[in-house]
Amino acid sequence: MGRADGTYKKQLEKLSRTEPLIIDWGMSPLTDMAKRDILEIMEDRQNVRSTIISTQYPVSEWHRLIDDLTLADAICDRLVHNAYQLAIKGESMRKVMAETG
Repeated sequence: MGRADGTYKKQLEKLSRTEPLIIDWGMSPLTDMAKRDILEIMEDRQNVRSTIISTQYPVSEWHRLIDDLTLADAICDRLVHNAYQLAIKGESMRKVMAETG
């Protein structure tokens, strides 16, 4: 929408300053534009602001999710190298709650 109404740069700047920025990805394929937007935002935030990525997929599958080797390398370089990774194991709470409720 920002591209259509002329506020694209302003929206990217706002995302670059948000503390922390939380991104939930992997639910649907990323468009080419979304991949480039994520890269630009991560470039602005790298070593400056906190970013939390929430996903059902391990980092080892992010290249497949991003589906563009060059952009995946660039995005992962900005996210993974200074990151803490928390892998949560066990049943989905949705499943557990559905069985008890």
